[in-house]
Amino acid sequence: MTKATPNSILTNVDIINARVPGYQDLQMIWVNENGIIEQILPMGKVCRRVTPEDLQILDFAGDWISHGGVDLQINGGLGLAFPDLTVKNADMLEDISQYLWDVGVDGYLPTLVTTSVENIQRSLAVISNYTQNSGAKILGVHLEGPFLNYGKRGAHPAEYLLPLTMNEVKRVLGDYASVVKVITLAPELDPTGKVIPYLHSLGITVSLGHSQATAEQAQNAFEQGATMLTHAFNAMPPLHHREPGLLGAAMNNSDVMCSFIADGQHVVPTMLEILLRASKGLFLVSDALAPLGLPDGVYPWDDRQIEIINGTARLFDGTLSGTTLPLLTGVQNLVKWGICDAEKAIFLATDAPRKAINLPTIAPNQPANLLRWHYEEETKELTWERL
Repeated sequence: MTKATPNSILTNVDIINARVPGYQDLQMIWVNENGIIEQILPMGKVCRRVTPEDLQILDFAGDWISHGGVDLQINGGLGLAFPDLTVKNADMLEDISQYLWDVGVDGYLPTLVTTSVENIQRSLAVISNYTQNSGAKILGVHLEGPFLNYGKRGAHPAEYLLPLTMNEVKRVLGDYASVVKVITLAPELDPTGKVIPYLHSLGITVSLGHSQATAEQAQNAFEQGATMLTHAFNAMPPLHHREPGLLGAAMNNSDVMCSFIADGQHVVPTMLEILLRASKGLFLVSDALAPLGLPDGVYPWDDRQIEIINGTARLFDGTLSGTTLPLLTGVQNLVKWGICDAEKAIFLATDAPRKAINLPTIAPNQPANLLRWHYEEETKELTWERL
C-alpha cells in the first residue's frame, strides 16, 4: 500500500480572510511553491518572507477552509464491497479513491465487515499489495468484526462471527496486522482481558461496538487500551438512567472518541444534539456501503440483498445496514438541522477523525489539500468546493 498523489496541487497562494476550525478570528494561509502550508497567521500580522513573483491572492471573505474529510468507516463504493476485493477487481480501488476525492474525502479506511476469514485475508492481501496512484489515500483497514456480540450483530452475518480469543485474533490478522488500523470488537467476549492489550501493542486502534457491554466492562476495556466507540447509539444498548452501558461509559471518558452517522436514519437529530452536547470526543463517519455513488435500488450484499431508498440501506427484513451518503453530507446535515455551527460540523469530518488515528490536522507543514466552505445564512445551507 503506497501513498496516493493529489489530483492537483495548490501552489504559491495567499488565502486571506479565511476562517479555520480551531483558530480564532480571520486567518491568512500561505501555500508555498511545493503545495505545502507554510504559515497560518491572523489577518494583519506581518508575514516575514521573500514574496514569490507569481504569488496569487485568494480572498475567502469569511468562508471556512479545511482539509478534506477522513472517513474511518466506509464499506465499499461504486458497487464493490471491500470484503469482495480480489486481484481481478483491485483496480476498482483506484475508481473508488477517485470518487471519494471528488466528494471531498482526503483519506479513508476500507472497512471489512464480518465475513469468512478467507475473505478477510484475501481483501487484506489485495490492499496490502495495492499501489495507489491518485485520489483519496487508503490509510489502512478497519475490521468491523468478526468479534461481535451475536445479540448486537445488526446486519452482520451470524455464521461468520468468531469468539474473541488470542488464537482467533491471530488467525484473522494473519500476516497483515500492519495493514489493520482499526478493529471494532465487543469487549465482553474476552473474559481474559488479554486481546485488547495485544492489539494495542500491534499499533491497532481498538474500537468498541456491536456490543452488549456494561459500563463496567466498557471501562475495563478502555483501561486495557481501547480508545474508540463505533457508530454511537447503533448496535449497543441504549442509554439508561441506571445502566449507562457502553455508550455512557464512552461519553464519560475524555480519552475515548466516538464515531457517529449523521444521515438522519441511524440516529435521529434530537439524539445527535444530545450526543454533541454531552461528549467532546466525537467524529463523523459515513458507514457507506458498496452502492455509494450509485442510484437507489436493490443491490447484492454478501449472499443477501439490500434495498437503497433515499440513500438508506436496509435488508428486506427491515434491518438497517448502512447508507450510501458521502461523508460530507453528514456535515451539511448537522448544520441544516441546527445541531451545531459550521465550524463544529466541519471539524467533525476533517480534524476530529484525524485526531482519532493520530494524523496531523490543518497546520503549517501539511499538504494544501483544501476545501472551501460557504455558509448561506438565509437558507442555512453549507456548501463546499475543492481548491
